[in-house]
Amino acid sequence: MGWSWKYEDMELYDVMRTTFAARDFTDDELPDETLYRILDNARFAPSGGNRQGGRVIVVKNPETKRTLGQLCLPQLRVYGEQRRSGESPWQSVHPTAIDVDKIWNDESIPAVIPMFEDLSQTPTVLVVAVDLGVVASLDKDLDRVGIISGGSIYPMAWNILLGARNEGFGGTLTTLIAAQESKAQELLGLEPHVAVAALLTIGKPKKQLTKLTRKKVEEFTTVDRADGPAFTG
Repeated sequence: MGWSWKYEDMELYDVMRTTFAARDFTDDELPDETLYRILDNARFAPSGGNRQGGRVIVVKNPETKRTLGQLCLPQLRVYGEQRRSGESPWQSVHPTAIDVDKIWNDESIPAVIPMFEDLSQTPTVLVVAVDLGVVASLDKDLDRVGIISGGSIYPMAWNILLGARNEGFGGTLTTLIAAQESKAQELLGLEPHVAVAALLTIGKPKKQLTKLTRKKVEEFTTVDRADGPAFTG
């Protein structure tokens, strides 16, 4: 299947401004032909050195979908308790005040995002991974959590969601699965050096949002220095 352009495609900036985190879907399936078209366009995302180490697993087996969702539940329990305690969940700068091990294993705590309790009914589940053997992890020796490797995979993951929005579908990207990477790798047949970057859930949203709330450019952009004047354009 080659590249094609449809006249009815949404305008680029409209897609960028209306691609929201959709988690409540109808029973409509995402046709394989449409998913292929989404991936065929998403693959043009940049990666370090154009090494293209990204991998996408289209999960069709209902039991595998369910297992992937269940692997996210302990992380969601910790997320919820940290948020209720006024913390920024799963950040790496300040120590948490909650008992992570206790919360992690307390199955009586409901998931803050119920969808993950059973992903078997989610129309489309994708796992996005990246081969670390071809990624330039330039921050690997810094005394902080590494983020640079993500630059070679998250542009493609986001392109997938933009493409889904363009096709009238929607979804969300979660990195919860990464905390149980070894189990996900075993489940999906991934080698140890292939990092699990994201889990995407995609379907036809029951409600399409058209207006999102985000910070203004002046709130996060400065000139010359971090303490410089706001960039106003």
